Amino acid sequence: MAHGVIFDCDGVLVNTETIVIGIELAAMAELGVVYERDAFIRTYLGCSEADFEAGLDADHRAVHGRGLPEGFFSDMERRRVEALERDVRAVDGARAFAASLQGPQAVASSSRTPVLKMKLEKTGLADLFGPHVHGGDDVKAGKPAPDLFLRAAEHLKIASSDCLVIEDSVFGVQAGRAAGMRTWGFIGGGHCPDGHGDALKAAGAEAVFEHFDDIAEAWRNPAP
Repeated sequence: MAHGVIFDCDGVLVNTETIVIGIELAAMAELGVVYERDAFIRTYLGCSEADFEAGLDADHRAVHGRGLPEGFFSDMERRRVEALERDVRAVDGARAFAASLQGPQAVASSSRTPVLKMKLEKTGLADLFGPHVHGGDDVKAGKPAPDLFLRAAEHLKIASSDCLVIEDSVFGVQAGRAAGMRTWGFIGGGHCPDGHGDALKAAGAEAVFEHFDDIAEAWRNPAP
């Protein structure tokens, strides 16, 4: 069994995806680019901030023949941060499971590090991870590249093969597998569309869980 655990943050430890996806969809709809929610999630959930911004810009170009207006992303980020500071909550069971772990643990998220740390502090999770909090701006290549998870393992001073990743996105599962780590999928963040668990398994998730109680049971009693 793995020795250390590396958590994604958004949609795993905290409920941020249920908040920010609505803001992102609304911001693009205001510019006449309308997405079907589940398709938007399947396309962008868990990808790096740079890839996300490039994708939205390309989508805007496809509709209007030009890129997004200047200041669009900074304005959207302001709206997201304001909402998160007001409404962010820990996912049910996340703190109890993380607090129960005896081995090393870290967070590796596509979010920019300052915002990532704010979310952990607001939800009372920051003390569980100390300095082992890694954002997308800490590496050159974001998920699905393995760089974030490899960085987290290096800072924990444990081998990749001794790590378990808990992820809610296809890109995150692919990153965990590319890093040579055991990877479990999580679909209990309130934002996952129908069939998302199957998509995580297809991406390489060893198992998929809807509740942290089930994750805790599987951690305590690993399959032979």
